[in-house]
Amino acid sequence: MEQPSLRSLMISPAGCKVGRSSFLLEPEQITWGRSFFLLHPKDNMEGESICEVDSGDGLGADIISTVEFNHTGELLATGDKGGRVVIFQREPESKNEPYNQGEYNVYSTFQSHEPEFDYLKSLEIEEKINKIKWLPQQNAAHSLLSTNDKTIKLWKITERDKRPEGYNLKDEEGKLKDLSTVTSLQVPVLKPMDLMVEVTPRRIFANGHTYHVNSISVNSDCETYMSADDLRINLWHLAITDRSFNIVDIKPANMEDLTEVITASEFHPHHCNLFVYSSSKGSLRLCDMRASALCDKHSKLYEEPEDPSNRSFFSEIISSVSDVKFSHSGRYMLTRDYLTVKVWDLNMETKPVETYQVHDYLRSKLCSLYENDCIFDKFECAWNGSDSVIMTGAYNNFFRMFDRNTKRDVTLEASRESSKPRAILKPRRVCVGGKRRKDDISVDSLDFTKKILHTAWHPTENIIAIAATNNLYIFQDKVNSEMH
Repeated sequence: MEQPSLRSLMISPAGCKVGRSSFLLEPEQITWGRSFFLLHPKDNMEGESICEVDSGDGLGADIISTVEFNHTGELLATGDKGGRVVIFQREPESKNEPYNQGEYNVYSTFQSHEPEFDYLKSLEIEEKINKIKWLPQQNAAHSLLSTNDKTIKLWKITERDKRPEGYNLKDEEGKLKDLSTVTSLQVPVLKPMDLMVEVTPRRIFANGHTYHVNSISVNSDCETYMSADDLRINLWHLAITDRSFNIVDIKPANMEDLTEVITASEFHPHHCNLFVYSSSKGSLRLCDMRASALCDKHSKLYEEPEDPSNRSFFSEIISSVSDVKFSHSGRYMLTRDYLTVKVWDLNMETKPVETYQVHDYLRSKLCSLYENDCIFDKFECAWNGSDSVIMTGAYNNFFRMFDRNTKRDVTLEASRESSKPRAILKPRRVCVGGKRRKDDISVDSLDFTKKILHTAWHPTENIIAIAATNNLYIFQDKVNSEMH
């Protein structure tokens, strides 16, 4: 199998997944202030400790690899390295328990993917869930797409709280009756039963990718979706599994001429013909499917000229875009590279309109980060519901928030040590040198094995989900929670 050999280009999807224990992920519910700075934790939902990674090297099957709210925010799905999907449901608000209102509890757990082996290419295919995307709800059932490196699956989630009783031709155990014993007819009735959540696979989209799938995105037409690997992007119809249309192919005739790979892609939230994909060279390409069936020629190229004064051996690696997200309005794009998050205006290709430093203090540590492979970590980014605040992860279980209006930013920590019940999460500060304040942490003390790669923001409310290795933290606006 042909695989690009450039280490700085072929970055496999960041690994993470959910617990293998009986309860799997037990999220710690946390709330935060309207200023985006004050967060305080709620008691653990089940009164039990959060699952631990089952191996010290962080390679356990429990590590969370993706987090995604549905379109209403009532459901939250996580995927893990063991191929499992855990769905959390937001509990209805209760006047009797004001501190427990809006908590997310486990709704359903199922095995999405199993490990496979490609005998033709002698390759193991991991079960790790790379991405989960919810489909807009059309009826009482919910639907989501999940993918590992090769295979995409469409799942249907339904509820059943009634069972039929009083069959004429079947007994209580479901066995057929002797027809000679049936002397009268009765009308079957539906009787209440304990709520049962059923998850069934509706479609399996296989054999569409030679390389590792890094992103999937559902189109606004609700009929199609696209999947991207390192060199190609395919367009699928949700009802057709045996064929897809290749809409981007950047594979050169000679793999030695390969200079970049696709790192992420997403459909425009309102225009079904537009999509964007990012590359390991730090560029974004906006494509219009109305212009051509094969979108190798982009409509717009977004690229920022490199500052010669910052040029180094690591420049190409740290400029690789690990995630791209359209704003809810569709006017802006948010991208994350190793050191920064950037906001791009769709109408301005020459440079981003906003650039925020996530952890610039690591610039002097790039050599050691290269040696321990941390420089290849793929951090995600997220918009809040009004596109006014952006969020992304960092090391030491820190995550960063940037207010686009006030230009204020904050560093917060998602950890069990700092998340005491009902306590306010205090902003953290990394000290590079000079005088240190009482609660400052030295850049040399950062734990690079603890990293926040996957985050998600509720579509309408100030509720965020943070995946820290095999722990899931859910933060909620403190001000809003106290208003009820």
